[in-house]
Amino acid sequence: MLKKATALLLIIIAVYWSFYALMPHSISGLDTPDNQFSTDRALVHLKEISKQPHYVGAENHETVKNYIVYELEKLGLETQIQEDNTLTDWGTFVKPKNILARIKGSDNSKALLLLSHYDSNPHSSLGASDAGSGVVTILEGIRAFLSEKRVPKNDIIILITDSEELGLNGASLFVNKHPWAKDVGLVLNFEARGSGGPSYMLVETNGGNQKLIEGFKEANPDYPVANSLAYSIYKMLPNDTDLTRFREDGDIDGFNFAFIDDHFDYHTALDTYERLDRNTLEHQGSYLMPLLHYFSNANLNNLKSDSDDIYFNVPLFKTVSYPFSWVLPMLILAILIFVALVFYGINKRTLDSKEMAKAFLPGIAAVVINGLVGYFGWKLLCVVYPQYNEMLHGFTYNGHAYIWAFSLFSIAVCMWLYNKVYKPENTASLAVPPLFLWLVICGIIAFKLKGASFFIIPLYFGLISLFVLVRQKHPNIILMTLLLFPVLMIMSPFVKMFPVGLGLKMLVASTLMVSLIFSLCISVFGFSRYKDRWSYILFAASFVFLILAHFKSDFTEDRPKPNSLVYVYDADKDAAVWATYDHVLDDWTKPYLTENPDEADTFLNEKFSSKYKTPFTYSKKANIKPLKLPYLDKQKDTVIAGLRHVKLFISPQRHINRMEFFADSTYTFLSFNLNGMKIEKPKNSISVFGNRKSSKLFSYYVSDEKYLEMEFIIPAEQKTEFTLYSSSNDMLNNSLFYVPERPATMIPKPFVLNDAVIVKKVITLE
Repeated sequence: MLKKATALLLIIIAVYWSFYALMPHSISGLDTPDNQFSTDRALVHLKEISKQPHYVGAENHETVKNYIVYELEKLGLETQIQEDNTLTDWGTFVKPKNILARIKGSDNSKALLLLSHYDSNPHSSLGASDAGSGVVTILEGIRAFLSEKRVPKNDIIILITDSEELGLNGASLFVNKHPWAKDVGLVLNFEARGSGGPSYMLVETNGGNQKLIEGFKEANPDYPVANSLAYSIYKMLPNDTDLTRFREDGDIDGFNFAFIDDHFDYHTALDTYERLDRNTLEHQGSYLMPLLHYFSNANLNNLKSDSDDIYFNVPLFKTVSYPFSWVLPMLILAILIFVALVFYGINKRTLDSKEMAKAFLPGIAAVVINGLVGYFGWKLLCVVYPQYNEMLHGFTYNGHAYIWAFSLFSIAVCMWLYNKVYKPENTASLAVPPLFLWLVICGIIAFKLKGASFFIIPLYFGLISLFVLVRQKHPNIILMTLLLFPVLMIMSPFVKMFPVGLGLKMLVASTLMVSLIFSLCISVFGFSRYKDRWSYILFAASFVFLILAHFKSDFTEDRPKPNSLVYVYDADKDAAVWATYDHVLDDWTKPYLTENPDEADTFLNEKFSSKYKTPFTYSKKANIKPLKLPYLDKQKDTVIAGLRHVKLFISPQRHINRMEFFADSTYTFLSFNLNGMKIEKPKNSISVFGNRKSSKLFSYYVSDEKYLEMEFIIPAEQKTEFTLYSSSNDMLNNSLFYVPERPATMIPKPFVLNDAVIVKKVITLE
């Protein structure tokens, strides 16, 4: 009994250790030696940077830029501002202002570039985590580095970009137009998609990752959180960062370091100095310093590789890697060992074919039941709690409680099912079907998702367990438990990572992962005759977490509701509406949309949608306000050789933040200039803005230049019409509207055009 209790304790310790080893648990104070990173010193900068929203066009945007420049110059660095008009493939036209500095190295070699961005997300985010945390990590890291007064081998370029949130415009400007871009050999980019948790390392490269991973391991950061599965998934998702521009436009490799927990704070008014996890900021510093020291003196001319590595992190060993070329040999070897052990066990009569056949049932049932619960359970919760649909991130304030509830429920199901086939001394037979399932999964992975091929490491330890079980009817339970440590310490963090990073719709990944982990643990739990009792305890614990989640399912000051409201005036129809993206109206939106709102107008759904493709839901007729309309001046309109040359000058006549232009996707624009900048044609297209899938042309984010000049050439016979939406983010403080501030239990909904006054105007070329 004591040994079984010890085994259970060891399992709990292994799972706890797998999470505990991911990040630091104390922060460095103001008394930290000058040559070391100090989180408290970095926080001094963060408090200044995150006082107000500082998106492009906001009043505080220039203030934050000037603060960063001042702090870099205090370190003795010469700074420069790079600014120019840009249009990226996101369709955003803006003039970013990048901050640059350079530390000269001793050799004429490739440079190491430290990267983050200083603009916050429009229009309410304070940008403490995204990406104030990255900016202050670099400021403090460079200060510590320079205090040693050692000259690095490589130049170190510091680039704090602008307009990242709008369309990676600042990074695009640097990579494509700055002479320093050709000097860059490697980029370290610091980012955030939440306000806490461990920071994940993700590689950006057009080729293989092998030499990058070798360098990362040699730099030896204390708390590496990196795996090739996340790397493979990241490459499939449309989650671009500034580093993407370096890879795509400059073929420059780099590392992303981004934390993703407390995802509900991302891009919201909750992204504040107070809510940033201090240990997370310490984690960013623990990456920067060793990598800065290593790569500032490494050969950055030799980082390209044709080969990829499988890699993963595990306590004690930090980052473990091996080549992709090992994947198939390791799989084949595992299959041969498995077959040999099964035949050996049958011949030795420690494996029973009937018991093995029966043991397939609980394993398959566990995967099916837990998979269905994970998939449909979250959908059901969204029906019971419709307010969850207002969280566009897909991760609710009580999301961690749901991860616990579904995970414990999955373990309970496994315990209950496997107890149905329990017999004294049949544990060896019970262990065979899970190993077969893992072999099948590893086989699929080897051909479809090679980045996850480290799953075979726990499988090998499972095969060792099977060998022990075949050899001994009563093996040492402590030894069997220690053989579970690889699966528990490598795989357990994935139970949390998927729903945190991709939203609670991925709870199905958690329930399936728990089922797979438990299946290998049957080599220990198979000896317990009381699995049914444990299942009842775990079912009860799961229910407790559901209750806890219920009590945190409402919106409060600590868990404010994201909501939305805009005013849209159609100048051509002389009509106006209030509109919202919300599914559940509240006391703040109902005075404008009423208890019986209309379905959102079709043109609203067509023109405005969020990062998560969220259309307007409701609208209501509104009183017309005396808004100033855009001023249009046709400065040139001539036909030469069958081509019409047009130049339009547009001035908004009121304070606005952006102008969005739409035109029929079949129109042909033979050339197009915006504020003097020539827009290039897409490849294999005779038309600028060719190959469009929608009617959107571009969005102009207003900063220094309050006007827009459009000069273009079109076929003379083309009847051309533009639809212009000019938007300002000032609805709450615009004297024409008298819209009150939100209660403390509400915040502006992120990822959508919100709190905006929008004027629609059609521009027709007769």
